[in-house]
Amino acid sequence: MTITQGETLVTEIRQLDAKGSGQAAVWRENEHGNPKKLKLTIPQTLPGEKVRVTVDRPDRRRRKAIPEEILEAHPERVVPPCPHFDRCGGCVWQHWDYTGQLKQKTDHVKQAIAAQGFDPDLVHDTIGMEQPWHYRNKMEFTFAPDGSLGLHEQGNFRKIISLESCLIAGKEMVTAAMEVANWVKDHQLKGYDKDTHEGLLRHLMVRQSFATGEMMLALFATKAPTGDLEQAVSDLTARINEKFSQVKSLLWLENTQWADRTQSEHTHVLAGRDFIYDEMAGYRFRLWFDTFFQTNPTQAQKLVELALEMGQPKETEKMIDLFCGVGTFSLPFASRVEKLAGIEIVETSIESAKRNAKDNGISNTYFLAKDARKGIDQVLESFGNPELLLLDPPRSGAGGKVMRKIGRSKPERIVYVSCNPDTFATDIKELEPFGYTLKAVQPVDLFPHTVHVECVAQLILSDESNPTA
Repeated sequence: MTITQGETLVTEIRQLDAKGSGQAAVWRENEHGNPKKLKLTIPQTLPGEKVRVTVDRPDRRRRKAIPEEILEAHPERVVPPCPHFDRCGGCVWQHWDYTGQLKQKTDHVKQAIAAQGFDPDLVHDTIGMEQPWHYRNKMEFTFAPDGSLGLHEQGNFRKIISLESCLIAGKEMVTAAMEVANWVKDHQLKGYDKDTHEGLLRHLMVRQSFATGEMMLALFATKAPTGDLEQAVSDLTARINEKFSQVKSLLWLENTQWADRTQSEHTHVLAGRDFIYDEMAGYRFRLWFDTFFQTNPTQAQKLVELALEMGQPKETEKMIDLFCGVGTFSLPFASRVEKLAGIEIVETSIESAKRNAKDNGISNTYFLAKDARKGIDQVLESFGNPELLLLDPPRSGAGGKVMRKIGRSKPERIVYVSCNPDTFATDIKELEPFGYTLKAVQPVDLFPHTVHVECVAQLILSDESNPTA
């Protein structure tokens, strides 16, 4: 069959890709009459479904197509509750029953470790949420050039979908964001145009502590809130102070760079302070606009509890917390060991970790701002080999060099907290030659309705490899 431009096809979804979209394939003839495969990426579909799509540019090898009709639906398909789901890029699986999402995430973790030769039966069922909605304590919204506020369209970072609601963000956060959106409209302010590099408003970050209720509103703009903006900014401050007593930090952040990131060259505090307080596992943390902190506090609490259970910290032991961030895991563990060293490359996070330890009366910690590979060497030299090591690397993983350094340092127990099952699996494979055995992997769903899944894993050094055992 030869596929012509704009032809409608019926195809079956074979599997999902790494972004959660359906994958299908059709065969057609090229101009010489030879068979050629056209691979299709079809979002908002599930494995086994038969769908009707229209293909543009069928001469290509790969194309994305939007499902026009679901002819045979997956038994776990549900109606997405969000009115923006068809276009918004914030969620990809609202059309999938939550139990199905959890099973898919468990299978992903099993497949990842099995590909590296580990027993998939070591993976427990993914721990989900009782209420998988309104779970996020931080959202970054973007302004369109016309000043409307929303999230990026699926697969298109230049198109902003104007939002009236968001079912994964905290309800009060959405209400506050909509107040800012109305303020922008009332004052006819323009958003930043990524093509012309003109316009005022770029992003709105909203953070809220579910523990303390404190909220931060941070506006990212291309110039200072002075001169012809003073009246508008004064009105914004008055509105927020009147309607949202929980807002303890109202910020105006200047960002003149072309890069589309939430960064600040100059920070102006319009009301309150430049940080808010949050709590995790009974410890208090200060959060600035650029502080990395788990965005799902309910499930993050489970991560900490699992890490403590798997790590089995003892008050006579030394511990290293690698990629420690602001001390989310460091503080609960430090209260249970003799001393703890935290290593993190981001200097502002290390300063926050030190301050958080002090705020919580913890004095047995040492925090080092350094690359993980070099930081381990420095800590081992002054600190000695730890009995316990925890690492929580970024999605790219720790990497072979870091993992081999961990293996050579011979901690009796390793707790690996991962946000990427694939890099996790390749990382822990590096520990096998050093005598480590994978004991358990517990996936936790921190991001319902997305493809992402976190894991907490326990690795133990065998007696033969551990002369102190």
